[in-house]
Amino acid sequence: MMVEVIQGRIEEMEDKAIVVNLFKRVKRPGGATGAVDKALGGMIRDLIRGGDLKGKFKEAVLFRTFRKIPAERVLVVGLGEKEKFSLDRIREVSAKAARHLRDAGVDSYSTIVHGAGIGGFDLREASEALVEGALLGTYKFDRYKTELKEEEKRELRRMRVLVRDPADVGRVEEAIRWAEPVSVATNFVRDLVASPARDKTPTRLAEIAVEIAREAALKCTIIDREEAEKLNMGAFLGVAQGSDEPPKLIVLEYRGGKKGEKPIAVVGKGITFDSGGLSLKPAKSMEDMKEDMAGAAATIGILKAAAELKLPVNLIGFAPCTENLPSGKATKPGDVLKTHTGKTIEVRNTDAEGRLVLADALGYATGFEPQAIIDMATLTGACMVALGKKTTGMMGTSENLMERLKAAGKRTGDYVWPLPLFEDYEEQIKSDIADVKNTGGRYGGAITAALLLKKFVKDIPWVHLDIAGTVWTDGGAADLKREYLPKGATGIGVRLLLQLLRDWKQSP
Repeated sequence: MMVEVIQGRIEEMEDKAIVVNLFKRVKRPGGATGAVDKALGGMIRDLIRGGDLKGKFKEAVLFRTFRKIPAERVLVVGLGEKEKFSLDRIREVSAKAARHLRDAGVDSYSTIVHGAGIGGFDLREASEALVEGALLGTYKFDRYKTELKEEEKRELRRMRVLVRDPADVGRVEEAIRWAEPVSVATNFVRDLVASPARDKTPTRLAEIAVEIAREAALKCTIIDREEAEKLNMGAFLGVAQGSDEPPKLIVLEYRGGKKGEKPIAVVGKGITFDSGGLSLKPAKSMEDMKEDMAGAAATIGILKAAAELKLPVNLIGFAPCTENLPSGKATKPGDVLKTHTGKTIEVRNTDAEGRLVLADALGYATGFEPQAIIDMATLTGACMVALGKKTTGMMGTSENLMERLKAAGKRTGDYVWPLPLFEDYEEQIKSDIADVKNTGGRYGGAITAALLLKKFVKDIPWVHLDIAGTVWTDGGAADLKREYLPKGATGIGVRLLLQLLRDWKQSP
């Protein structure tokens, strides 16, 4: 969908539809909604009086103008209670409006910026949320469907953001320059996560990374099996050895900061399909394991967007990609793997493989001397038990960095919440025959997994994000329900970390 800025009056816009809004309990609309109502001879007030329009949050009332104004239709979206209004609610109502119009067969519309007037939000911030909501909320993943109903084929062609003051055009254009690449990167990651495992093997992900690097002028290094062996990445290769698909460690580098400034490292787990290895998962638990590479996908998406946004930071992304499959060659429970750093890990459960590939990726990342490391991984079911599917688990060694992530999440609508890394839990991952074992048992599973990762980051400020619960939404009661999160992959991590990097000013 093309997004553009138009200066003018909403009631004078000629388009398939125009979008205005209404707070709850407002009986006589003002501002742009009032101007449209006046031009229509009080049609909106009639809807309010008749109880057909109440301004409830995400309410959408679409009606024809009967040529009283140039636009063919008007959509009034409800903003809910004014005291509860937020940037995330702007995203939600924008997504609701865009999808409602698309489903009604409208392919072009003009909209005011919700929240920039009586809502009290800064025009640029509100415009960013508006554009993000529309682009994220109308996302669909239907590339594998060969038979679509006519209504399923409908697409929005254009959204025009209307401002009355010519001086505001530049601020909204600036907002679009941020919101579009962020949303495109998020939807790109959604596509990757939702794709079948056979279409996103480690080799294919490496090819995609090379293509992106070429387009975005990033440096891309692909570490294959032979090179990983030279680097003594025994944990990464131990997971990979059960599969016929060759493993790939993708390294993407973006240099947008000052020369010589230490980079920020982003590491993403990339298990392109997880059967559990010889510790085989039940069939039901295997159905969604194509999503186990969401951390790697987000890492690639973040680097792609950072380059397009020209963020003033140095950034390196690491995506260790492999399948975890059972075979006669597969790592066995009881095996001991030697990592890139020299530490040894006893494999007690081959289904606790994410921490193995991350151990080598994190250890390798420390060699680049980053100022901070953030990893993202669909790591543990235990995190979902602790925090549900609405919140990303956060653990780390830097309180400052965790507070920054919480602040970024507040801006983007991505909940993150800390779990403790008390030393007492380390008793659970002590091994009798190696430096550490890869599972600490049933209790505190998200914490013991993170404590293993901690052993590979040296003294570098580090945060681990367990995205197992937030990577996917089925729209059920347990899922985080947002209008801009349609059913499927969420693209978690992209907007959160880009906001963190946008606000980056100094080492944590």
